[in-house]
Amino acid sequence: MTAADLAKRLPGIPTVRALSRSYAVLDAILSPDGSPTYTFDAHWAAGEELAAMTTGSGDEYSIVFTRAGAFIRGFDHESPMSPYRDDDTYATWPGLVESVPREFASQIDEPAFCHHVPTGKVLAATVCLWRLHDDPAWRCGDIAYPREGGLADPDGSGWMFAMLADATPEGYRAYAEDFFEVSLDPAAIREVFEHRPLTADLVRRINPEADLAALEETLETIGYPPGSPDREAGL
Repeated sequence: MTAADLAKRLPGIPTVRALSRSYAVLDAILSPDGSPTYTFDAHWAAGEELAAMTTGSGDEYSIVFTRAGAFIRGFDHESPMSPYRDDDTYATWPGLVESVPREFASQIDEPAFCHHVPTGKVLAATVCLWRLHDDPAWRCGDIAYPREGGLADPDGSGWMFAMLADATPEGYRAYAEDFFEVSLDPAAIREVFEHRPLTADLVRRINPEADLAALEETLETIGYPPGSPDREAGL
């Protein structure tokens, strides 16, 4: 799968935001070391929210929700489309960001999404997608993907965004049971996907060792449960 394929499979912006919140809440409950893979910051910047994923091994993504829409950046450090493929230029892959609309131009230069390189700085990205609120679907650049090696996932979009494309509690449960090596209550996972208020009982059903009181600051950062309908619709 490439970004072009992913653009056809991703749900709309409100669903991507809701899913991202759910992942962040569940990962926070399941992460005893306080280092979740999925996070969400409802106070990232004025009028902006940030959903993020990091593997801790150099791979990451960010989704910035703005008043204009949403911008997605993914970085697979082993992708042949990495800006590190050429140590002389450190450039993003041709077509990746050239057609990003002006509404998201600031995300291309966002320090949190860039790496410092000998030539200055470069956006750490092998995947870029975006969607304005008026757009009928997600969009990406006109890209000639590398063909060497017969890679089915040359930019990393398939494995990085599989759960968002799947958009089901079962998808998250499969990831979490493998990653955290636990058995999870499907009904409890679904309650978080439905954005039910967290109770001490619900938290214990997900992770018997987790404490609701200890999660209060994280839940405030995530903005969980979500705020008013007006906030959900347009930040």
